[in-house]
Parts: sequence; C-alpha cells; structure tokens
Amino acid sequence: MSGYSHSPPGYGYGYGYGSASPPGQPYGETPQAQHQYDHKAQAYDAPAKPHKNQAGRGGYPAPAPSYGSLFAALVPSVFPPGTDPEIIACFQLADQDGSGFIDDKEMQRALSSYNQRFSLRTVHLLMYLFTRTNTRKIGPKEFAALFYSLKSWRGAFERFDRDRSGFIDANELRDALLSLGFAVSPVVLELLVYKFGKTGGKKRAIEYDKFIECCLTVKGLTEKFKEKDKAYTGMGTFTYEEFMLTVLPFLIA
Repeated sequence: MSGYSHSPPGYGYGYGYGSASPPGQPYGETPQAQHQYDHKAQAYDAPAKPHKNQAGRGGYPAPAPSYGSLFAALVPSVFPPGTDPEIIACFQLADQDGSGFIDDKEMQRALSSYNQRFSLRTVHLLMYLFTRTNTRKIGPKEFAALFYSLKSWRGAFERFDRDRSGFIDANELRDALLSLGFAVSPVVLELLVYKFGKTGGKKRAIEYDKFIECCLTVKGLTEKFKEKDKAYTGMGTFTYEEFMLTVLPFLIA
C-alpha cells in the first residue's frame, strides 16, 4: 500500500513494551543486520574449513547456547503470586489430565472461552514465543504471561480499530505497533500488511487473529535481533546457524 505518513521524530526499531527508543539510534537509515555465515565461506554449499574450536558437524559452528533446542522439554512451573484467579481457573479447566501442561488444542479451546479465538497457527506462535520451544505445550507461568500479553494486544487492536470494523488498516497497524513499543519502517509495514492482511476492495486490512500473529512475529524477531544489538546501533552480526535458528521457528510454528 502507499500513502504512509512520514516517520515520527526519533523513529527507531522495536525497543520493547512501553519503553522509549534510545535517542539518536534510528533504524532503517543504516544497513540492517549483517549476516556472518562463516569465517571464509564463499557460498552456502561450500562452507569454510572448520575452525579447531568449532564443535558443530559439517563445518558449521555449534549453535550458540542461548538458542538451545527448539524441542527441549518444558520445565514444570507454577503461577506467579498474584495471578488473576480467572487465568488460573482457565488453565486448570483446560488441563484435564492434571499434568501441569496444556497442549495446543487445549489452549485454543481455553482462549476461545474468553472470546479470544485463534487459528492453530497463531496458537503455535504464541506457545513458541512464551516457551521458546516447539513442543506445543505450555505451563502455568508461561500461560499467565501469555494471557496478560493478549489482554494488552487486544486493547491495542480495539483502540486503533477506530471504525469498529473488526479490521485495522496499514496506518492503524503502524500506530498499534508503536503503542506496543515497536516502530517499523514504511517498507516493513507494507510487507506486514501484505502478509497478514485480507484484500477488501483496493485496501488490505488485518483482522484480530492475524494482528496477534503479526505482533508475535515482530516481537519475536525484534527480541532476537536485540540480543545481537546491545548498543542499539540498528546493526547486528549473526552466524549462518544463528540466522537460520532465528527465522525458521516462525516458519514452522
């Protein structure tokens, strides 16, 4: 879509919920992430000779410890003190076998009972972002954090769906993401609307389920990027393995 307004002063990349963007650190005016695939590799199918300290097979470095296994078993957890009793009751009702975990379909049903109806694709992304695994199960602690975040995102969607159509357009999406602490460039915004929007006449607009999926994608990728951009320069260095492990979970969720 075209017709985006100019970026606000101090336009910065996603900087977390409710926090201010570091002054003088614009995003989008300098080269983005620099992907370091291997020390001297010339092509993806021709990796460099393994360094003596590289533990991975096939010449690639072993994954960084912070990435871990996407299918690692979840650690049992409990609800944090002060958790809303309704959230606890919602989880316990879904956890019919008393295992202390609920799976993707159980969570989909649990959320729908609170008028939060999502596709399994969105549920899988929610579970991945709040557990950092693709086991498609979630425990009490993570479920509580997820539930509170959904309330915040639902509020943002309803606040910026000014015509109460059940959809938000590109400008409304930009404002909603800003309210959640994520500033994206017009080019990225256009891609997000194209990916998550539905065509309606000459415009594309995003419904609530897709808005949540969009927020999860922006949130997850921004947090991964920030791990490599401690100084908020708008630049980060990734190994090839790290880059793949950053992007692929969002494709296979």
